[in-house]
Amino acid sequence: MPDSTLLFIAEPQSVTTVFSPLKEAGYQAGLADNLAGAINFIKKSKPCLIFTRPVMQGYSAQALLAEAVNIENFPPVVVFSRSGSADEARRFMELGARDYWLEPLTWDKIKLMLPDEQLPTMPSEADLSGPEAPKSAATPAGLGTQGKYQVIGQHPAMMRVLGLAKQVAKSKATVLISGESGTGKEMFARFLHHHSDRHDKPFVAINCAALPEHLLESELFGHEKGAFTGAISRKLGKFELASGGTILLDEITEMDLGLQAKLLRVLQEGEIDRVGGVETVKVDVRVLATTNRAIEETVKEGKFRQDLFYRLNVIPLKLPALAQRGNDVLLLAKFFVNKNCTEYGLPPLEFSEEAVNWLLNYDWPGNVRELQNLMERAVLLAGGGPIESRHFLSDPDAWMPEESYTAPESEPSPDGSGPSAAEAGVAASFEIMPISEMEKQLIIKSLDQTQGNRTKAAELLGISVRTLRNKLNDYKKEGLDL
Repeated sequence: MPDSTLLFIAEPQSVTTVFSPLKEAGYQAGLADNLAGAINFIKKSKPCLIFTRPVMQGYSAQALLAEAVNIENFPPVVVFSRSGSADEARRFMELGARDYWLEPLTWDKIKLMLPDEQLPTMPSEADLSGPEAPKSAATPAGLGTQGKYQVIGQHPAMMRVLGLAKQVAKSKATVLISGESGTGKEMFARFLHHHSDRHDKPFVAINCAALPEHLLESELFGHEKGAFTGAISRKLGKFELASGGTILLDEITEMDLGLQAKLLRVLQEGEIDRVGGVETVKVDVRVLATTNRAIEETVKEGKFRQDLFYRLNVIPLKLPALAQRGNDVLLLAKFFVNKNCTEYGLPPLEFSEEAVNWLLNYDWPGNVRELQNLMERAVLLAGGGPIESRHFLSDPDAWMPEESYTAPESEPSPDGSGPSAAEAGVAASFEIMPISEMEKQLIIKSLDQTQGNRTKAAELLGISVRTLRNKLNDYKKEGLDL
């Protein structure tokens, strides 16, 4: 896979959870905790993306961005912060960062930054999608049966939406996708792009609620060198980056009214003006938009332009809430359970009758996203199964662990000739290394810090005890004495 290397500049524990999906997707990664190590990795390995903390001891993302002018083809930089602010986001975007995120750093977020040609053909983690539906989740012929963005469900409300999406996918018409949070709006947008004549061109998504107005304008339309403080070079906006393809404007109703007028011009004239620019730029982009609000009410309140609403609402797709989809809940639950069992290397799990009743009677305020998270939780807590409703952890305070795991403290080598495996395996500081070695060192260090308590070590690492135990078994097979 070309350009399949990423660089993380952060504390190891803040990126541990993305190691597994990165490896499964065929990506390589580097980890650095200082500027010199990061620059060396960029020059040597040419990563396609960089994810960095704003600041750490002896390091700042500002210093990294300042090096961009000195290195040819400097990769896009995403700054991620524990508790960010609009002012900090504005500052880093003006310094040249591609994006600014709040934790947690997840594979779902990371893969959206990758060009379509780099996206792995692994099971999609978008809300409703996957390469294959479970055998019990057959879909009607011709509906959602092609490509990796497959829709799982049989309820008539979902079939109507999917049928309309399939019918208009190849057109250039703008589509407004509405529905509650977690119903799968972005997945449907990707489905439309994947089944369009533009599928081999870029798919670019931007969240209109994530940035203040002036930064969003720059992100959408780009800017010229010197347009504002920190604009050290010309930057292409999302519309130009999506040329020939599709742009998704997520949470469109959060866009400021002034910017709505500029977006309307793009839809009417097919042209943009970069911030600080004097030339008009023609663009050929299909526009998709999503909202979780009643947009008609927003129009009546004067918070959203009526003319823009009409332009966006050429094809309306309204996704039903999960609670309105009947037995689709069970089809999706089985799909997510099978997916998680495969990812964690576990045998297939079944639902008890009591768990099935719970699934069908729960009101699902978080929709499919909530279901996906609950099924991962259930797989990790069920052990050998079957899955019971208590494994959904609807009342965390009532949970009683069935077993706890401990391990003896690390011992010196048998002949006394060298340090313990833990001492030998942990580097004094984390530099660039393969993900597999990075994982091993983090696991050994976490066991040292918790005096061999696997439960506490797993909590430090952000993984399940079962996953930790499987990793340790693998290391023992390699001859590492733990």
